[in-house]
Amino acid sequence: MSTLLIKNATVINEGIRKSASIYIKDGIIIKISDGLDLPTADTVIDASGKLVLPGVIDDQVHFREPGLTHKGTIESESAAAVAGGITSFMEMPNTTPQATTQVILEEKYQLAAQKSSANFSFYMGATNDNIDELLKTDPKMVCGIKIFMGSSTGNMLVDNTEVLGRIFAESKVLIATHCEDEETIRKNTEVYKEKYGEDMPFKYHPEIRSEEACYLSSQKAAALARKHNSRLHILHLTTAKELDLLDSGMPLSERQVTGEVCVHHLWFSDEDYDQYGANIKWNPSIKTKKDRDALRQGLIDGRLVVVATDHAPHTKEEKANKYFKAPSGGPLVQHALVAMLEMVKNNIFTYELVVERMCHAPAELFKISKRGYLREGYFADIVIVNPDEKWEVNSSNLLYRCGWSPFDGTTFSHKVTHTIVNGQIVYQNNRVSPDIKGQRLTFER
Repeated sequence: MSTLLIKNATVINEGIRKSASIYIKDGIIIKISDGLDLPTADTVIDASGKLVLPGVIDDQVHFREPGLTHKGTIESESAAAVAGGITSFMEMPNTTPQATTQVILEEKYQLAAQKSSANFSFYMGATNDNIDELLKTDPKMVCGIKIFMGSSTGNMLVDNTEVLGRIFAESKVLIATHCEDEETIRKNTEVYKEKYGEDMPFKYHPEIRSEEACYLSSQKAAALARKHNSRLHILHLTTAKELDLLDSGMPLSERQVTGEVCVHHLWFSDEDYDQYGANIKWNPSIKTKKDRDALRQGLIDGRLVVVATDHAPHTKEEKANKYFKAPSGGPLVQHALVAMLEMVKNNIFTYELVVERMCHAPAELFKISKRGYLREGYFADIVIVNPDEKWEVNSSNLLYRCGWSPFDGTTFSHKVTHTIVNGQIVYQNNRVSPDIKGQRLTFER
């Protein structure tokens, strides 16, 4: 039996900012109080001057294990995640082998139970020929089904119309999609390859992975969801135009088609390609300032409901290639929360909105059991942040196995000081405890 007391905190939770202390016993929040009536505890954290938030839930990461462990591992990337205040993650199926059978999917869960510093879930991957395996997915134990409706790292493109129809008609779990139209991308690629050859500037990435490519595919996915009355979550939206495809103006529990935005699409724009090159090459691409501003507004007005990372590490050597050979994706879990809090400092968002979109909404959308909020009776997944501690991202403080970040050289004004997973302090004093492991997420479906 272990107890933990966080006292003198500024708690930000469920749209409210208040002074409070939190008492935790055996991994569960027992009491949240603004008084002095809390019992003594084995461990006490004085959070005076600090912000206390629910742990972040990241619904889209690529941790690269099994098979691609030169880029990252469950151990290395989950350590980076908790250092960044992420206490739960949902990982994608495009590993090697791909998680497209129930046996392979369960093997990933077993790996995570041994290696992950954060709580975890894994998507079941769709292909053109695994519909029978897909339909065995347990809604209470697996976060969702992932469909690549555009090819990306570890090509798992699903382009069979009949198969797509069956998945949307018969899936008992949430369907998450990567939406880019393959034919449009191929045509654009041919045009730019003819014009520039192998020396194409990275700034044309959003001309190849274009607004049209994104909208055509997202529109198709939304139409399938509405036709078959299925639950669709469109990942990493990048354009103003796509926001019109999403349900809005109703409680999250009543929405059929929802959308996610990633931190890099809120932070960067196409004006940054000349400076950052391959380090901000993602699929879907970072687009115009107009699109970035529309995504920010969509997050504020509630059309976009979740902020995630699409954390997808590649080695420095892989990223050093010319455009057509440089892979898409980059590491983000260690810096996603502080980047969002930096945008709070810059008066783009509020603390309350960041907590809503990074903590509460993912829990509600996926119906995660007893996480995503600071509530009595819930698991004690908590992050403590110093809002007045400047620090610079550099190689000495990176935990990503790939050893680089698109935020290299960036100074942030907020710093994660403690991360607590299931009532245990997994990160403090710039160190991740190697002995503390997360739990498998469960879902109330």
